[in-house]
Amino acid sequence: MRHELVRARAPLRLGFGGGGTDVSPYCDEHGGVVLNATIDLFAHVTIEARKDDQVLLVAADRDQSWQGPAAPSLPTDEPLRLLKGVYNRFIAEHAGGRPLPLTMTSYADCPPGSGLGSSSALVVAMVEAMRRFMGLSLDPSAVAALAYDIERCDLGLAGGTQDQYAAAFGGMNFMRFSKNARVEVEGVSVPEKVLKELEASLVLYFTGVSRESAAIIDEQKANMKSHAPKSLESLHALKAGAFQMRDALIAGDLPRFGALLDAGWLSKKQTAHNISSPQIDRVYEAAKDFGVFGGKVSGAGGGGFMMFLVDPPRREGLKRLLAGFGGVAQGAAFTRTGAESWDVR
Repeated sequence: MRHELVRARAPLRLGFGGGGTDVSPYCDEHGGVVLNATIDLFAHVTIEARKDDQVLLVAADRDQSWQGPAAPSLPTDEPLRLLKGVYNRFIAEHAGGRPLPLTMTSYADCPPGSGLGSSSALVVAMVEAMRRFMGLSLDPSAVAALAYDIERCDLGLAGGTQDQYAAAFGGMNFMRFSKNARVEVEGVSVPEKVLKELEASLVLYFTGVSRESAAIIDEQKANMKSHAPKSLESLHALKAGAFQMRDALIAGDLPRFGALLDAGWLSKKQTAHNISSPQIDRVYEAAKDFGVFGGKVSGAGGGGFMMFLVDPPRREGLKRLLAGFGGVAQGAAFTRTGAESWDVR
């Protein structure tokens, strides 16, 4: 049954270990693994049926909009390529090519280019919203796979696979990636007190620099295809580190987990030349001098959010130190649920 007004949200994620090994061709040839967790920041979508023959797409956080006649296929150029791509796929696959007049509005709880997987979480939230709007039944795996297909295949946007599955499933997950976009999602059974301690230790720092991840990922992919030894060895180290980080969490060894974050960041910087920057390096070194257990840049790198683990009583001091670099420091809570939707009427 189709609804007249629906809303959906999908959580953003922190990538702890293995990021980059979920990108082809590495995962096709070697198998990739990623450890990530969703946090209480979300991508939000509202879809409302219209009485006229128009489609109105709005990115409220970017103050962008597009409007045109409802058609079997919208042009997938900018602005709002992601919204157009989701609309086109659902019209083609689930509406028999019959246009649906609607207004789709999106926004996220973080700036674009954050390194928290916000673009893919937004696509997952749109897929979940369209699923409910059209009265369809799709489980989290199907939602994630469809979001991946729209983003990477239909729209040709560079990137890996972890973000869509993190947003669709939610929680702390260990993911395995292999050829033909095959993904296995394993929930990590972290003791509750360890999860609370990790949450109490965590500080996110937004650098104030939004970046497009595509250029970094394209360079990583080129290095993988050419089998550049330094890049390939670094990806192998990132993969091994993800297993070690999972085991450290299960054992409740947060100092080791922090040290592995550090080691992963050093390996990550070897996969492409612009993953770090002088400003990121200055912030990172200041945090290390302060005494954090470990830290890294979230996502592909180049800007966005950094994350650090510190002894909880010292967390406010670290936040003050980081704020001195001109960005914004904050905590975050972990979430256990993935994409969800509800009908308003």
